[in-house]
Amino acid sequence: MSVTQTGEFGLIERITARLGPAAGGRSGAGVLLGPGDDAAVVAAPDARVVASTDVLVAGRHFRRDWSSPVDIGHRAAAANLADIAAMGATPTALLVALCTPPDLEASWVDGLIDGMVAEAATVGAGLVGGDISASPTLTVSVTALGDLAGLAPVTRSGARPGDVVAMAGRVGYAAAGYTVLSRGFRSPRLLVEAYRRPEVPYHVGPAAAMLGATSMIDISDGLLADLGHIATASGVAVDLRRNVFSLPDQLRNAADALGVDPYDWVFAGGDDHPLVATFPENTLLPEEWRLIGSVQVGSGVTVDGKPHAGPAGWDHFRAN
Repeated sequence: MSVTQTGEFGLIERITARLGPAAGGRSGAGVLLGPGDDAAVVAAPDARVVASTDVLVAGRHFRRDWSSPVDIGHRAAAANLADIAAMGATPTALLVALCTPPDLEASWVDGLIDGMVAEAATVGAGLVGGDISASPTLTVSVTALGDLAGLAPVTRSGARPGDVVAMAGRVGYAAAGYTVLSRGFRSPRLLVEAYRRPEVPYHVGPAAAMLGATSMIDISDGLLADLGHIATASGVAVDLRRNVFSLPDQLRNAADALGVDPYDWVFAGGDDHPLVATFPENTLLPEEWRLIGSVQVGSGVTVDGKPHAGPAGWDHFRAN
């Protein structure tokens, strides 16, 4: 059954039936009023709300022949939840706007929503509403809300010379998975699944804020590109150490088979959504964080003191 056959209000009913207690009680602890009215009501105990939005366009950000609708739902939610965590906040709610071709299967929308709800549930957040529209291009736009719990937001502009740079999560895996899929392969599974469904360490964001992180960012467009935002906003230079990035055999073997430098995936690949933060030099960091570089006087991002010779990251308006 297509979304046209289901109808606008029938599709809304299918979606909302998958969100609240009937869908396993995953409405989110901070949701005071869920879907069904003109707007949802979400608790804001801190009196400040952290907000972020992101858009995924079919053929540009995802391919239906590469990923299931559940996978795409996880990816769409993760991209926004990671942004909230990178501010040092805890995600509380998601809103989704779905623009769909009339002939899209309604069951595909079911899977998308299930994936988003499941990803949001990992941080205790709920999907609280949104909008739908007909469109020739399948587009998923997600807005995430979060709570700072009394902490100051961790911005991109606080890094200072002498700080250390640390990363929580993995990097390069999703980019490798994208390359594997684009060459017509479906393995190694580790890399393909990393592209389809990122594993984001959301909890380390608020923890980093409590540890005194001076700046933080979610790596969505590439390590060099995103750290470049911190360098620019903070007026500093960032130098990374190549030898601290351990590469699994699957990644090395895939790079050899495809004729790719694996460190291009590490330094320029996106979609894993690790969190990278800067901390004062003597900060005692938990084991989730790996030291990957340092903040110095100057500008730009280097690797072992030199510019990286390969690509720098994703740019939506450039051939990547």
